[in-house]
Amino acid sequence: QVQLVESGGGLVQAGGSLRLSCAASGPSGRTFSVFAMGWFRQGSGKEREREFVAAIDASGKTLYAESEKGRFTISRDKAKNMVYLQMNSLNAEDTAVYYCASGAYSMYMRPNLWPTWGQGTQVTVSS
Repeated sequence: QVQLVESGGGLVQAGGSLRLSCAASGPSGRTFSVFAMGWFRQGSGKEREREFVAAIDASGKTLYAESEKGRFTISRDKAKNMVYLQMNSLNAEDTAVYYCASGAYSMYMRPNLWPTWGQGTQVTVSS
Protein backbone atom coordinates (compact mmCIF):
# COMPACT_ATOMS: atom_id res chain seq x y z
CA GLN A 1 0.00 0.00 0.00
CA VAL A 2 1.22 3.46 -0.90
CA GLN A 3 1.97 5.76 2.03
CA LEU A 4 1.67 9.52 1.57
CA VAL A 5 3.17 12.47 3.45
CA GLU A 6 2.18 16.05 2.60
CA SER A 7 4.21 19.17 3.27
CA GLY A 8 4.39 22.80 2.25
CA GLY A 9 1.34 24.20 3.96
CA GLY A 10 1.41 27.39 6.00
CA LEU A 11 0.11 30.92 6.37
CA VAL A 12 0.03 33.15 3.32
CA GLN A 13 -1.56 36.48 2.49
CA ALA A 14 -4.37 36.74 0.01
CA GLY A 15 -2.99 36.90 -3.51
CA GLY A 16 0.06 34.88 -2.54
CA SER A 17 1.27 31.44 -3.58
CA LEU A 18 2.17 28.14 -1.98
CA ARG A 19 3.53 24.89 -3.31
CA LEU A 20 2.37 21.71 -1.64
CA SER A 21 4.33 18.49 -1.92
CA CYS A 22 3.32 14.89 -1.39
CA ALA A 23 5.92 12.16 -0.95
CA ALA A 24 4.80 8.63 -1.77
CA SER A 25 6.38 5.40 -0.63
CA GLY A 26 5.29 1.80 -0.78
CA PRO A 27 6.34 -1.85 -0.78
CA SER A 28 8.33 -3.23 -3.67
CA GLY A 29 6.24 -4.55 -6.53
CA ARG A 30 3.62 -1.82 -6.26
CA THR A 31 5.12 1.34 -7.61
CA PHE A 32 3.80 4.80 -7.10
CA SER A 33 3.90 5.54 -10.82
CA VAL A 34 1.00 3.27 -11.77
CA PHE A 35 -1.54 5.20 -9.69
CA ALA A 36 -3.34 8.44 -10.24
CA MET A 37 -2.64 11.07 -7.58
CA GLY A 38 -5.10 13.58 -6.26
CA TRP A 39 -5.36 16.63 -4.02
CA PHE A 40 -8.43 17.28 -1.91
CA ARG A 41 -9.17 19.84 0.77
CA GLN A 42 -11.43 20.13 3.75
CA GLY A 43 -12.37 23.38 5.43
CA SER A 44 -13.09 23.75 9.13
CA GLY A 45 -16.41 22.64 10.59
CA LYS A 46 -17.88 19.18 10.78
CA GLU A 47 -20.32 19.91 7.98
CA ARG A 48 -17.55 20.61 5.51
CA GLU A 49 -16.95 17.69 3.17
CA ARG A 50 -13.62 16.80 1.63
CA GLU A 51 -13.69 18.41 -1.80
CA PHE A 52 -11.77 17.61 -4.94
CA VAL A 53 -9.05 20.04 -6.02
CA ALA A 54 -6.95 18.37 -8.73
CA ALA A 55 -5.66 15.03 -9.95
CA ILE A 56 -3.05 13.63 -12.29
CA ASP A 57 -2.98 10.15 -13.76
CA ALA A 58 -0.09 7.87 -14.62
CA SER A 59 0.18 9.31 -18.14
CA GLY A 60 0.32 12.90 -16.87
CA LYS A 61 -3.22 13.81 -17.80
CA THR A 62 -4.70 16.30 -15.33
CA LEU A 63 -8.12 17.17 -13.99
CA TYR A 64 -9.09 20.26 -11.97
CA ALA A 65 -12.06 21.44 -10.01
CA GLU A 66 -13.69 24.30 -11.89
CA SER A 67 -12.84 26.90 -9.26
CA GLU A 68 -9.15 25.97 -9.36
CA LYS A 69 -8.61 26.06 -13.10
CA GLY A 70 -6.00 28.64 -14.01
CA ARG A 71 -4.88 29.14 -10.41
CA PHE A 72 -3.62 25.70 -9.36
CA THR A 73 -1.27 23.35 -11.17
CA ILE A 74 -0.72 19.71 -10.30
CA SER A 75 2.42 17.90 -11.38
CA ARG A 76 4.32 14.77 -10.53
CA ASP A 77 7.89 13.51 -10.58
CA LYS A 78 7.80 9.75 -10.93
CA ALA A 79 11.55 9.40 -10.41
CA LYS A 80 11.24 11.06 -7.00
CA ASN A 81 7.84 9.60 -6.12
CA MET A 82 6.51 13.10 -5.61
CA VAL A 83 3.38 15.00 -6.57
CA TYR A 84 3.03 18.76 -6.26
CA LEU A 85 0.28 21.34 -6.14
CA GLN A 86 1.29 24.86 -7.11
CA MET A 87 -1.34 27.28 -5.81
CA ASN A 88 -1.43 30.88 -7.01
CA SER A 89 -3.74 33.84 -6.38
CA LEU A 90 -4.85 32.35 -3.10
CA ASN A 91 -7.87 33.74 -1.30
CA ALA A 92 -9.54 33.16 2.05
CA GLU A 93 -11.82 30.48 0.59
CA ASP A 94 -8.75 28.35 -0.10
CA THR A 95 -8.13 28.02 3.63
CA ALA A 96 -8.36 24.31 4.45
CA VAL A 97 -6.46 21.17 5.26
CA TYR A 98 -5.11 19.81 2.00
CA TYR A 99 -4.84 16.06 1.54
CA CYS A 100 -2.92 13.98 -0.95
CA ALA A 101 -4.67 10.84 -2.23
CA SER A 102 -3.58 7.79 -4.20
CA GLY A 103 -4.26 4.12 -4.81
CA ALA A 104 -6.72 4.73 -7.62
CA TYR A 105 -6.06 4.12 -11.29
CA SER A 106 -8.47 6.83 -12.43
CA MET A 107 -8.91 10.48 -11.49
CA TYR A 108 -11.99 10.38 -9.33
CA MET A 109 -13.60 13.51 -7.96
CA ARG A 110 -15.30 11.56 -5.21
CA PRO A 111 -13.00 11.14 -2.19
CA ASN A 112 -14.44 7.76 -1.18
CA LEU A 113 -12.98 6.22 -4.35
CA TRP A 114 -9.39 6.88 -3.28
CA PRO A 115 -8.00 4.15 -0.99
CA THR A 116 -4.95 5.92 0.39
CA TRP A 117 -4.61 9.28 2.11
CA GLY A 118 -1.94 11.37 3.73
CA GLN A 119 -2.34 13.12 7.06
CA GLY A 120 -2.97 16.53 5.51
CA THR A 121 -1.26 19.90 5.60
CA GLN A 122 -2.92 23.12 6.75
CA VAL A 123 -3.15 26.08 4.39
CA THR A 124 -4.35 29.36 5.86
CA VAL A 125 -4.90 32.42 3.70
CA SER A 126 -5.20 35.73 5.52
CA SER A 127 -7.20 38.55 3.98
